[in-house]
Amino acid sequence: MAQQRQRQRRAPMAEINVVPYIDVMLVLLVIFMITAPLLSQGVDVELPKANAKPMETKTEEPLVVSVDVKGNYYLNIGGKDESIVDNDELSRRVESVLRRQPETQVMVRGDTAVDYGRVVELMVLLQKAGAPSVGIMTAPPENLPKR
Repeated sequence: MAQQRQRQRRAPMAEINVVPYIDVMLVLLVIFMITAPLLSQGVDVELPKANAKPMETKTEEPLVVSVDVKGNYYLNIGGKDESIVDNDELSRRVESVLRRQPETQVMVRGDTAVDYGRVVELMVLLQKAGAPSVGIMTAPPENLPKR
């Protein structure tokens, strides 16, 4: 009889107590639910006003790159007529101008209906071509359509 009691006590337990694991998982769930909204990244952007003060102009003409509604790029160097250019030619010509005259201002002029992504692509191209900073041209308040 004494041997049977020892065997019963030494027999492995077939049950696992999962309550502590459930408690830990619920605590982790609550922690993640609270911290997830706080981790969302974003940038506060103030959109430019139409009546913004103009940049100080230098003596030389700025290099102006325009984007039309269709997403075509136009390059205007020193007041000459604008000509349509592709990405490679634009990078090459901007890099050439900035190599000769590093103080040249680079300006972007975009149509109001152009896709914002296309303007960003243009700014990346200008940055790769060596433009230290890029200005964005806006219409003066008197040229804006009435709302």
